[in-house]
Amino acid sequence: MPDKWYQSWFNSPYYHILYSQHNDSEAEFFIDNLCSKLHPDAIASILDIACGRGRHSIYLNKKGFDVTGIDLSQANIEFAKEYENEKLHFYEHDMRHLLYINYFNLALNLFTSFGYFDTEKDHVNALVSFRKSLKPNGLLVLDYFNSTRILSDLTDRETKTIDGIDFHITKRVKNSKIIKTIDFEDKGHAYHYTEEVVAFSCADFERLFKLSGFEIMNTYGDYALNEYNESTSTRLIFICRKADV
Repeated sequence: MPDKWYQSWFNSPYYHILYSQHNDSEAEFFIDNLCSKLHPDAIASILDIACGRGRHSIYLNKKGFDVTGIDLSQANIEFAKEYENEKLHFYEHDMRHLLYINYFNLALNLFTSFGYFDTEKDHVNALVSFRKSLKPNGLLVLDYFNSTRILSDLTDRETKTIDGIDFHITKRVKNSKIIKTIDFEDKGHAYHYTEEVVAFSCADFERLFKLSGFEIMNTYGDYALNEYNESTSTRLIFICRKADV
């Protein structure tokens, strides 16, 4: 059975080159704002779901928190493990499967690390696993792109030149997914990758959270945690509480 697109793309070093503008300073800005808003306890245990190379996890750990990062990409986890210490751990793990139960005070799912699966059941199952990992009244922060704005301003074709590589990118919508193809050459080799992410709206997430046992507390539209505006916000960020079900 062939790999899903996210298994090969997220394992590639070119993924990190293409998205290099989303750097440590952006992550630290967002985390600082979240901490100011949520005031997590100094002894809080935090789960970073689809942590990538660990930029959010590592910064949270520097702030003194006990952090566990999980990601499906072996390459990302191998990179992140270089930063492990007694209060920072990384594991290769599928977000749809439970890692711990009733363990974390706060779970994070950031930088549109959701919407990858083929069925609503898979997405609900992932959210249910997030919920089960949290202690009673635990919080989930889910950060997604604002699909409404993206769909209204979709660019069919563009080329981004980063580190001397011309990334030729096309975007289209099919079966409620935003499908991005990425083609480029490097060192005499041609590469082709895709991204397929469901264009979930705010209303879609409201339904998914209800189905999975979460209560939405706040909704924000950017990493400064300004109010969400469907037409203009760059992000769709939810703060949810584990509900009694």
